[in-house]
Amino acid sequence: MATEFKLSKKYLGRSGIQVSDLCLGCMTFGTDKPTWGGFPAISVDDSFSLINRYDEVGGNFFDTANVYTGGQSEEILGSWLEIKGNREKYVVATKCGYGIGPEVNGNGTSRRAIIQNLEASLERLRTPYIDLFQMHTFDFNTEQRETLNTLNDLIRCGKIRYIGCSNYNGSQLQYALLYAEMMGIESYISLQPQYSLLSRSIEMELVPVCEDNKVAILPWSPLKGGWLTGKYRRGQMPTEGRVAWAEKVGWVQTGFTKWDNDTTWEVIETVDSIAQSIGATMAQVALRWVMQKSYITSTIIGARTVAQLDDNIGAAKIQLSPEHMMQLDQVSKLNFPYPYDQQTERRAAAKKR
Repeated sequence: MATEFKLSKKYLGRSGIQVSDLCLGCMTFGTDKPTWGGFPAISVDDSFSLINRYDEVGGNFFDTANVYTGGQSEEILGSWLEIKGNREKYVVATKCGYGIGPEVNGNGTSRRAIIQNLEASLERLRTPYIDLFQMHTFDFNTEQRETLNTLNDLIRCGKIRYIGCSNYNGSQLQYALLYAEMMGIESYISLQPQYSLLSRSIEMELVPVCEDNKVAILPWSPLKGGWLTGKYRRGQMPTEGRVAWAEKVGWVQTGFTKWDNDTTWEVIETVDSIAQSIGATMAQVALRWVMQKSYITSTIIGARTVAQLDDNIGAAKIQLSPEHMMQLDQVSKLNFPYPYDQQTERRAAAKKR
C-alpha cells in the first residue's frame, strides 16, 4: 500500500521550529466581508474544507493577518484550531501594522498599536500565543527600536514565540537585524515578501540580507495574482478575479495594464511549455520554481476550492530539472541596475568557492 503524500518540513530561519514547505494562506477566509482583493470571501465551511485538506497532507503552517476580512480570517482559523485541538502541532503566523476600524492609533507598529492588535488577534485566534508575529509593513512614523523592543518584551512574557516582518526593503531589514544584535534582543527570523517569476526584485538586496543573516523567506503571491496559472490571455482584459479587481482600483502589483507586455507573455509561454512537457499544471511549475530556490523556506499558497488547493499542493510532488530551472531563470531575468548587476554576479561566483 502506497504511503500517502506528506509535505516536507524546513527549519524556520534561525529558529528550531519546522514548518511545511507550503504555507496555507488564509486571506480568503471570511463570512460577510470581502477579502483584501475586494471580491467575496469563501464561507466558513469551505474554509474548514481547505484547512482539513491541508492538514491531511501534513501541513502545519498557517498565515493570516488582523486585517484579512476584517478579522474574520483569524476567527475562522481560531475556530478550527479550537475544534481540532492539539494546538502545539501547528505554527500560526499573523500580522499587525494595518489597523482595523477608524481608531487612528490602531495603525502602524508603535508600542500601543502592536499590543492592541496582538491582544485582539489572540482573542480571535483563541490561542494564548502566536508562533510568528509579523510586522505587515514598514512604519515610517515609528522608530524601529520602539517596535523591536516592544516585540522583545512580548516574547519574554510568552505572548509570541518568534517575530518576522513583511514588505520591508533591504536597508530596513538590515537595520532591524543589526539593532537587535547590538542590543542583545530578539530579532526577526523571517521575511514575507512578494516573489514570483514575474516579481524577482528581492534578489537585489533582500535575498542577500536574508541569506547572510539566516532569515527565512516566505513568499506571498508566488502565482502573481493568477497571472502564472494560464487563466489570462494577451490583450484580453479580464472581467473578474484578482487581476480585474487590481485593474479597477489601480493596484499595479497585479493590474492588467502594467503586466500585459511581451516579457510577461514570454514567461507565461515558457511556464506553459515546461508544464506540458512534464505533465504538470502551469501553477505547479510556477510554484515549484519558487520552492526550489535555495533561499526559500515556505511558499504561501491561497485557494478558494479544495481542487485549487490540491493543484497547488501538487507543486510539492514534482521536481524541475536544472535545465528547466535555468530556462525559467533566463526568461524571467531582471536587468539589475548598477551596482547590483556587478554584485549579483560576484556573489554567485563567491558562493561556488
